[in-house]
Amino acid sequence: MTHRIPHTQLTNWAGLAGAILIAVALPAQAGRLRAVHDNAEGGQTRVFGAAHAGEAGSAVRGSRVVTDGEGNVSATRGAAVQGAAGGSFRRGARNTRAADGSATHQSGMSATGAKGTIDSQGNATKDASGNVTQQRTTSATSSTTGNSVESTSSYNKDTGRTRTTTCFDSSGATITCPSGK
Repeated sequence: MTHRIPHTQLTNWAGLAGAILIAVALPAQAGRLRAVHDNAEGGQTRVFGAAHAGEAGSAVRGSRVVTDGEGNVSATRGAAVQGAAGGSFRRGARNTRAADGSATHQSGMSATGAKGTIDSQGNATKDASGNVTQQRTTSATSSTTGNSVESTSSYNKDTGRTRTTTCFDSSGATITCPSGK
């Protein structure tokens, strides 16, 4: 169900957090909240939050989209999962699109489990002329060996795509990366 509420409520990050917290605080093991309202910028703000808890673990997610009535849009979303056996996953992203056609993207994720950890952060931009740049860094560590890998990739129209990958042993010394099959 969607509820229309006054623009003085749920207009910033607190709105997203509030939607998630309300969904988590519902007495059942699962809950959702959606809200839409006109904002002071002449557009709309939409928020969504959902949560679930059970024997296998718990999860929460939320999103917020804001328009300004002039063609600009901002969207933020995030999620977190906690497994009963200790594994976890978190992700978040923010996208913007301006009336002139330019856009940005930022995102990140992390996960931890019995086999190790992984983290990834990245961003991309597109200017009003359509030129794109991108960058992402990802690292992973094995819980068995302690060895890790870090990979960085980037893109722009002048150099194309580049990627650098480096592997480390458990003491942090550089080692030869295993070949993939």
